[in-house]
Amino acid sequence: MRITTEQNDIARVLFSEEQIARRVKELGAQLMEQYAGKEPLMVCILKGASFFYTDLCRAMHCNVFMDFIAISSYGAGSKSTGVVRISKDLDTNITGRHVVIVEDIIDSGLTLQYLTELLSSRKPASIQTACLLDKRERRGGAAHTGITGFVIPDEFVVGYGLDYAGYYRNLPYIGVLKAEVYTD
Repeated sequence: MRITTEQNDIARVLFSEEQIARRVKELGAQLMEQYAGKEPLMVCILKGASFFYTDLCRAMHCNVFMDFIAISSYGAGSKSTGVVRISKDLDTNITGRHVVIVEDIIDSGLTLQYLTELLSSRKPASIQTACLLDKRERRGGAAHTGITGFVIPDEFVVGYGLDYAGYYRNLPYIGVLKAEVYTD
């Protein structure tokens, strides 16, 4: 299998750098309004959400606290394994805090559901999710109940933090990866 970061591996661009920047600013404004007078704790799900998280936090012109959690159900493949593993937990006590979980993409929704239940057991004042991409088709059309940047088709996407086997995260746009790159 050949893995590169070449433009040739991208079937098409789904969202340009400019489209992403505009939408992230809108989501930041929405969160600022929602948390007016509060100081939300923004929780980044590493590694994929890191680009979105950083830009979203910078778009919020209010006091935010930042923390990180590393959780995975994919491994190095292109499909979720269904087994959730936490490799880095939060450093912050979230009891009584307004928590915003920032995720790059919701696919099956199982990982985010697991994480939401785990963090709810720690007694925060509230939990909200902010997701850049939502693959609604994978969940039978069920909508994400938090804030969502874009609803996307059931295709394998990379860029702006999203990867395949650790590659393509640094692309400034979100593109559909050609199937021959990730299939044998």
